[in-house]
Amino acid sequence: MRQSIFKLYERIVLKRPILTIAIMLILVALVGSYSQHFRLDASADALLLENDQDLKYYRAISAKYGSDDFLVITYSPKTDLYAPETLDDLRSLRDKLLKIDRVASIFSILDVPLIDSPRMTLGELSNGVRTLETPGTDVELVRKEFKTSPYYSNLLVSPDGSTTALQVIFKRDETYHRLLQERNSLREKMLLAPLSAEETVKLDLAVKAFDEYRGEQAEQEAIDIAKVRSIMNQHRDNAQLFLGGVPMIVADMIDFIRHDLASFGIGVLIFLVSMLILIFRKPRWVILPMFCCAASVLFMFGFLGWIGWKVTVVSSNFTSLLLIITLSLCVHLIVRYNELFDEIPGADQLTMVREMVRTKAVPSIYTALTTIVAFTSLLTSDIRPVIDFGWMMAIGISFALLLSFALFPAGLMLFKRPVQFTAHFDITGIITRSCARWVEHNAKLTSAVFVGITVLSIIGISKLTVENRFIDYFKPTTEIYQGMELIDQQLGGTTPLDLILDADPEFFTSKEEDQGLAEDDPFADDFFADEDADAGLSGSSYWYNSYQIPEMKKIHSYLDQLPESGKVLSMATTMDMMQMVNEDQPLDNISLAVIHKKLPDEIATALFHPYMSEDGNQLRFSLRVIDSDPHLQRNKLLQKIRLDLTEKFGLKDEQIHLTGMFVLYNNVLQSLFSSQIMTIGVVFLVIMGMFVIQFRSLRLAVIAIIPNLISAGTVLGLMGLLGIPLDIMTITIAAITIGIAVDDTIHYVHRFTEEIEVDGDYLAAMKRCHDSVGRAMYYTSITIIIGFSILSLSNFNPTIYFGLFTGLAMLVAMFANLTLLALLLLKFKPAKTN
Repeated sequence: MRQSIFKLYERIVLKRPILTIAIMLILVALVGSYSQHFRLDASADALLLENDQDLKYYRAISAKYGSDDFLVITYSPKTDLYAPETLDDLRSLRDKLLKIDRVASIFSILDVPLIDSPRMTLGELSNGVRTLETPGTDVELVRKEFKTSPYYSNLLVSPDGSTTALQVIFKRDETYHRLLQERNSLREKMLLAPLSAEETVKLDLAVKAFDEYRGEQAEQEAIDIAKVRSIMNQHRDNAQLFLGGVPMIVADMIDFIRHDLASFGIGVLIFLVSMLILIFRKPRWVILPMFCCAASVLFMFGFLGWIGWKVTVVSSNFTSLLLIITLSLCVHLIVRYNELFDEIPGADQLTMVREMVRTKAVPSIYTALTTIVAFTSLLTSDIRPVIDFGWMMAIGISFALLLSFALFPAGLMLFKRPVQFTAHFDITGIITRSCARWVEHNAKLTSAVFVGITVLSIIGISKLTVENRFIDYFKPTTEIYQGMELIDQQLGGTTPLDLILDADPEFFTSKEEDQGLAEDDPFADDFFADEDADAGLSGSSYWYNSYQIPEMKKIHSYLDQLPESGKVLSMATTMDMMQMVNEDQPLDNISLAVIHKKLPDEIATALFHPYMSEDGNQLRFSLRVIDSDPHLQRNKLLQKIRLDLTEKFGLKDEQIHLTGMFVLYNNVLQSLFSSQIMTIGVVFLVIMGMFVIQFRSLRLAVIAIIPNLISAGTVLGLMGLLGIPLDIMTITIAAITIGIAVDDTIHYVHRFTEEIEVDGDYLAAMKRCHDSVGRAMYYTSITIIIGFSILSLSNFNPTIYFGLFTGLAMLVAMFANLTLLALLLLKFKPAKTN
């Protein structure tokens, strides 16, 4: 069977090289033409868990109380904040921002209602509101109010009065939310039962419509943020300004992805060309591999554009990986081709290429398959970008394998005369032969070194954590970092966490019982009608009454005193301000009813609607967490809040809902541990099974997997020892390391089993392997290590960690294969001999 397949391959590829090249180029050109539809995605949705019920609840709450779709501009004037020229500049900034089409409103010190400059009565407040722009307003009283106000202090103005913030609120995009709802409702239905043919078509159309609209929305958002920055630049002579907010982070991260794709692609390309010239020094050994690399990348760009997959920060390094993996396959072929000059001297080109393919096909196919297994294991994750990354690389590697055994050999056949390369200074041979001598003379020391590395790795892995700060994802020189740090330190924190408290379920039961009694009592209707008329909402709701105000204030105070919390806003804040206009008298139910009915819309919109439902049966506590707090532990904080609310405040668990980006991000982090364990387990089991099939020996399979587990464990252990937490990027390192590093293991063991059949001498076979396939292992490993180091050019710290630690893992894997693997083969002698 294998012989017939190889003869067909020889007849099609090797004897018709021009036709083969033409077919491959047409395929690459056709698919690559879709690269014009290639898209990037850095939206918050792209970094959330698939089918997260907390996400569904968050969207419902956002629609009810307001979303995070706003920008924050911090403004630190060079003169006094309340000086006339400063206020004029701030007013000019605000007015320019309001002219942007998608901006709905601006929340700033110029616009918010003032109730204590001087103190207003409830009657005065019902007649209209006063702002900083109202003629005759006392600026000194305003200064005092913004410093002491339970609502504005540490939100709009920093405690020292040197910095203020403008909240730029965008119009709610109803089309986006409608398309999102249509897509998600069908997806949720699909989880419960198979969709009908009609529903499947509807889902496909809904996904396409949503993706297209989200792409248009992202482009428009980038344009709007560019306009905002342009306006900000006009005011930098008068103040220091920083931009923050989810839309800005999304736009900047897209720029980071674009930068990474360009810098990684160009950087790796330059490096690979330099390496090929330095190592092989012949044009064909540079042109053909780079042609294959370029074709594989162009194919993937087109393929992603064709099927509509978007590249995120997680998959932004796919170009580098694909270039490196494609080159690795080509390098093994080049090195084998060069060896054949000594094995079959005087052979013609067809014989050389045919023998190169015959001897490297099986190990190369297995190396590609094991790498594909490593990447497809990422499908076990619940994080969409990680899943997409797995699919991208699996498809890309499959095509790279096709190119390596179609385009590369066909290209070689265009050269009629074989050409050998020889090194002027054989540093590669020196290193590989030194490793062989080390194994021969230092067996016990080699074992001790790797046992020590294993022990340290286990200790380090036990210290691994997923608790990381979002601010640490970015370099301190980026505006994201600087803006988040300023908001954290002076304006009440960055990461939103909402506590939603529902009414006690028994409240609705007792209310139904009261209504039943009223229906039975002919005199009850008039009585209850009079009481409700006087009390209004305070007489019919669970939370909005004089009995519950002390309780909500206690909960507010509890949240405010948490070390991780910045600014807390809630109905307790509103009630404190309403008590001020009530001449500092406690609010009874009648006063509450009057306040609810008589307040101007501006007050109700700012102080009531964001923190209480219309029926008064649900409260929202808006907490901003200080993300830059080095002691922040998200999961423990959420557990503590829920436990304290039930034990200290007597609330029932079903009343408590924690939501917001803080919760959604925590869900992602908590899934990383289970994803890591499952991912490594899947990779380990599948590759072990492939080793057993390939080598036909369980003992040989176990020996082969050990160096790769050590390399992956070393990286995870080092991360634990250095206190570097797992994140959406570094979570993939272990699986990818095993998948890529195992390639060298397969080539080495495959060659070792061939060499041992020559004379049955294990030591001699090991030395021959080091002097032949060991060279290819060194070339590919060095290429991968330095290639991954280029990822340090990123502005996204997880990408930097990914590059550096994956490079380190490959370095450990290279020496583990050249020393520990060789030692284990010598000691246990698992290969069959004649």
